[in-house]
Amino acid sequence: MLEGKDAPRGVSPEKHWIQKRRLAYPGRAKVMTTPHGDEMDNTEPVVRFENVGMRYGAGTEVLSDISFDLEPGAFRFLVGPSGAGKSSLLRLMYLAQRPSRGLITLFGRDTATLPRADMPLLRRKIGVVFQDFRLLDHLSTLDNVALPLRVAGVSESQVRAHAAELLEWVGLADHLDAKPEVLSGGEQQRVAIARAVINRPNVLLADEPTGNVDDRIAVRLMYLFEELNKLGTTVVIATHNQSLVSRFRHDILMLQDGRLTVPGRPRGTTA
Repeated sequence: MLEGKDAPRGVSPEKHWIQKRRLAYPGRAKVMTTPHGDEMDNTEPVVRFENVGMRYGAGTEVLSDISFDLEPGAFRFLVGPSGAGKSSLLRLMYLAQRPSRGLITLFGRDTATLPRADMPLLRRKIGVVFQDFRLLDHLSTLDNVALPLRVAGVSESQVRAHAAELLEWVGLADHLDAKPEVLSGGEQQRVAIARAVINRPNVLLADEPTGNVDDRIAVRLMYLFEELNKLGTTVVIATHNQSLVSRFRHDILMLQDGRLTVPGRPRGTTA
């Protein structure tokens, strides 16, 4: 795995990689915009849930009376027991599911009235790390990671350079041409994370992003998420890994039986 290659003294490998990408894309400043490209008020929540409920089919609600705001640059751990509704909440946030009731606002837009034509533009602002990875089987590792940049119209020379560099950073430099079927679960998870962060999204949603990697790599990936967050990306990480929650000490959203509590900042930390 890349350990600080070319990084200046005192600069972490995570920060160095992101700084280089900022220079490579000088026009990609972290200014929040609507799907139409209009600049957003930085005091406006990126995500707002108001009394949201969700059910699958005619079943009972899996989420009930969910209300919270995520301001630009927020970092939240989403925690709770298995079956509490964490994945369902993330599905609502990346527009894979509609709520049964209540109001969801993303980037200042009411998702209930959002025209279908605007949804792809809005989704490009959201990076998602899926629990089941969702890599494209017919694409190589490099091409899976490069996909968001190609969709965004980045030049092919930059696409290949940055995708290869990020894959080297996550320890997959020897697997650029490998298809997902020959990768282990942990390797596929790192590909999925690289794909989600390479375009430096406005919002990053990660469902158990460290569930298939060892503790050393889990910590390294958390540092990457934190560096992205420092540049303005709003981050939500659903996890069962209590050691990571305790170590990195970000604010918590807790789900219990489909209901949300917001404990606030963990004890012993400062704003």
